[in-house]
Amino acid sequence: MGWNSWNSFATTITEEQAIANAEIMARELLPFGYDIFTIDIQWYEGAAKGYDYNTKPIPTLDEHARLLPAPNRFPSSVKGAGFKPIADKVHALGLKFGVHLMRGIPRLAVERNLPILGGKWKARDIANTASICPWNPDMYGVDMSKPGAQEYYNSVFALLASWDIDFVKMDDMSRPYDANAPEIEAAQRAIQASGRPMILSLSPGETPLASGEHVRRFAQMWRISDDFWDEWPQLKAQFTRLDNWSMFRQPGRWPDADMLPLGRLQMGKRDCNFTADEQRTLMTLWSIARSPLIMGGDLRHLDPATLALLTNREVLAVNQASRDNKPAALIEEVRTWTARAEQGEMRYLAMFNVSDKAETKAVHFDLSRLGLKSVKVRDLWAQRDIGTVRDRVSATLAPHACLLYGLTPV
Repeated sequence: MGWNSWNSFATTITEEQAIANAEIMARELLPFGYDIFTIDIQWYEGAAKGYDYNTKPIPTLDEHARLLPAPNRFPSSVKGAGFKPIADKVHALGLKFGVHLMRGIPRLAVERNLPILGGKWKARDIANTASICPWNPDMYGVDMSKPGAQEYYNSVFALLASWDIDFVKMDDMSRPYDANAPEIEAAQRAIQASGRPMILSLSPGETPLASGEHVRRFAQMWRISDDFWDEWPQLKAQFTRLDNWSMFRQPGRWPDADMLPLGRLQMGKRDCNFTADEQRTLMTLWSIARSPLIMGGDLRHLDPATLALLTNREVLAVNQASRDNKPAALIEEVRTWTARAEQGEMRYLAMFNVSDKAETKAVHFDLSRLGLKSVKVRDLWAQRDIGTVRDRVSATLAPHACLLYGLTPV
């Protein structure tokens, strides 16, 4: 659970904006479990301008081909301090600190043929100039068969460890997955060599299902889709993806349906496009499927409705402390998931009307599917008891709306 700067700041976040969001996060969201604060892509690019990338970037580098925060955006990073001063402030707030990292070695470092730390190798010795990200011009891939390749990754993560980084969102990893797998393994080895525990989150998706066993061995989170935004067709598509990835979820290994595009987005230009029902469907699906909850909106404009959506403790308990989370068959545009609380007898039932027809739908769930006969029903969003039912739970749902119930056997 946490916050990430991409949905609201793209490539442009500054130190002042970051600290302002971190302070609000610590005050408003940390009490509910949101504890990982992450600065996303191109923090090293002094001329970053938004959701597009400069064709000839000039990243800030050290003498060993490693990326550094751009000093015009992060003034505390000067004189070799890097992100350590910001990390110290974030940690003092009770939060963990994360950064985004592109796969590979900076193209500018290869152009300059900078030396790799701790050896006789140089950037051109390990760069795979044929391996390039199709949407970002910053990096070349690293040829892991070359001497010095692992040492380069070790040096990068050693630098992050010296800044006290807790979380690394590593991008351009998950596709093409097989081609990038050696660098995924190299990143995990480098984390272990650094001596500092770091969560490794791979991005973007769609990670191939055939690589499920490999990815959950070498990463703690991995994206199951491309960038997710506040459009209903994208939300509807995540149901199938989360269904498919359910078999690979385990404690400490999480298929990631991407950040929550809620509140103020896209460099302050607009607010979330989802309706209130769709926002609740988003939170319910991510919770019952146990996807990470990473808020993407600018917290300086956090409104009461969005805050309430993010901080319902009974809903968050489903995301953080449930097991046996399973999708059921899709029946007439009704999606159903069930789970059980990690402690106690309560079962969870989520039902979603994903139809695009403008009509309310009656939904039913037979308790026999859970081996139950009679249950007390609690509406977790409303945080109120509904009553006792036998045999079947029934409700009506508007288009794109959902329910999330706690069922306690009687």
